[in-house]
Order: sequence, then C-alpha cells, then structure tokens
Amino acid sequence: MVHPVTNDPHGRRLSGNANEQFPSWVKSEDRKLLQANGYTVDVIVAADGSGNYTKVMDAIKDAPDYSMRRYVIYIKKGVYNETVEIKKKKWNLMMIGDGMDATIITGNHNNVDGWTTFRSATFAVSGKGFIARDMTFENTAGPEKHQAVALRSDSDLSVFFRCGIRGYQDTLYTHTMRQFYRECRISGTIDFIFGDGSVVFQNCDIRVRKGLPNQKNTVTAQGRKDPSESTGFSIQFCNISADSDLAPSVNSTYTYLGRPWKAYSRTIIMQSYISNATRPEGWLEWNGTLHLGTLYYGEYMNNGPGAGLSNRVKWPGYHAFNQSSQVNNFTVAQFIEGNLWLPSTGVKYTAGLGV
Repeated sequence: MVHPVTNDPHGRRLSGNANEQFPSWVKSEDRKLLQANGYTVDVIVAADGSGNYTKVMDAIKDAPDYSMRRYVIYIKKGVYNETVEIKKKKWNLMMIGDGMDATIITGNHNNVDGWTTFRSATFAVSGKGFIARDMTFENTAGPEKHQAVALRSDSDLSVFFRCGIRGYQDTLYTHTMRQFYRECRISGTIDFIFGDGSVVFQNCDIRVRKGLPNQKNTVTAQGRKDPSESTGFSIQFCNISADSDLAPSVNSTYTYLGRPWKAYSRTIIMQSYISNATRPEGWLEWNGTLHLGTLYYGEYMNNGPGAGLSNRVKWPGYHAFNQSSQVNNFTVAQFIEGNLWLPSTGVKYTAGLGV
C-alpha cells in the first residue's frame, strides 16, 4: 500500500507506515484504522492554538472542493462556539474529534430569536460523503426557544460515528439523502429526530429530555411527502429512554415514538430497547385524524417496559410486525444500500437483522 504523506504544524512528516510517525493524540486503535484505510490527517483544528486552525469553519473553507479522496480534519478537544456550514462542493470531508465529551461544537440559534428551523443549525453539512466521529454537535437554546437544530445533514452517503447530538426541539434535522448513525447519543424533546432523509440509526442511545411544562415529547417526525419516495427512518439496536433530567419525573411528560409531520411519514423501530418513558399507545397524532391512513409506522422485536404492543394506536398506517420478511427492506443493506458504500468509511455496521 502506498501511504499518503502530509505535514503537521511542527513540520514532522506523517505517514501511515509506522506508529511513531502518527502524532501522539492518535489512539492505537485509530492508528490501525487510519493505516488500514490509507488515511492521513490533513489539518488540525485546536482551540488552544496548537493546530493549523483555531476555528472549525476556517479549516473547512480551506478544504479542497469536489475532493475524490477523504480530506481528514482532526479537531482537538475543546468547545468550539461557532456556526459551521459545509457547502455542497465540499466532498468527502472527514472530521475526527477526541470523543463526544471532549470535542464539542456548540451554538444557540433558534426560532424565537428569528432563525428559521433550517438556518438554526449549529452544524450543517451538504457536501456528499461526509464522516464525523468522536465529537458532539449541540444547540443550547433550551426548550423555551422552540425549534433549535444542533445538526442538519443533506449529505448523501454521510456517516456519524460515536457522535453526540444534543438539543431540545428539532435537535437532529436529517433533511435529505442517505445517512447512517452508529453508536451516537441523540437527545431532545419535540420531534427531535426529523426530516425527509433515508436514515438508519444503529446502536444509538436516544435520550428524551425534560421540556416545558405540559409539552409532549416525540422522538421522531419523519417528513415523507409522497408514497414514491424511498425515504424514512429505520431505528435498529437502539436504546430509547429518558435522559437524566427527565428520569426522576418520567410520568410527568408524555413521550411518544413519533408523529406524522407529513402525509407519508415512515418510521420503523426494530430490535431496540424502549423504556417506560414511552407511553403505552406509542405514537402521537399530528392533528386529529390527519395522515393516520397514509403514514407507515412499524415495530419489530423490540424489548423493554415501553415495548408492549397491546395498547398501541389502532391507526390504519400502524403495523406490529412479527416476521423478518416484513422488515428486511429497512435494514442497512436494503434501505440505504450500505454494503455498497459503508465499508470504505471504516465504520462498523450490521448489514441485516443479525446482532
């Protein structure tokens, strides 16, 4: 294998053929990953001034346009208070942080203060092939500011691995395209995973937070507008439960798995743990009987105190599945054609229904 070579800020050559040629911050398991995929860190962002940049956005601006290879930005531990937008021409960017509790990109734009939901995102990415790992995106506006997005993705073939995505209402806007989330921690209150992408969440920790008094929490609000669209949410091997602020008073806030934002809203939850934070009826209407016959919601082989199906909604579009053939289409391999593009990302995944 030919290993690419670059320089770090101190003038050392970095190549992938010997551990000592990696900077000290690269963990041994990540060295193996970088070696295995021929990756080299191209630039370093460090809030303390020890890298090439102190701002994430500055590193993105200088990244190549329409790159056919992965351009790797390492973001050292620190809190980066900035609004980040990766435009469509920035292909194949990869961001590596020091961990979801260490590298944090934060903002507080929100609807009450005049931002549209789309523009409120702390971090937004449109360039295809984006990968983020070991970092957090958050919006700290709080429940009283209503719609306030932490992360918005329109990036086709994008992957978020071991990332934190924190907010309240509208935390994660999976706006369009094929996306994969693995071992992420996603928290919020109302419609906090929403959009019209084709998205699989696998082995994620989905946490429901304490919102305003009398508010109802909804984990998802998928926005499929037409039955011919291949979009939807597939939530597999995940944990849906109360975050630490809601746990002591879990019965004071009604929490539901989703509601139909658009007419053909589609969400499947399978092989996941659903805690007692979820109401027995499971799902919430958007507005009376609107969309209840055209939506497509399903559950398959879930467990936990909130997973019982006996008191679930009786809507025409709701399905309690009991055969694998009914949900195969919502696996990584089928729903987002993951076997064709995920191996090159270096992120682990389960292609089918096997654990």
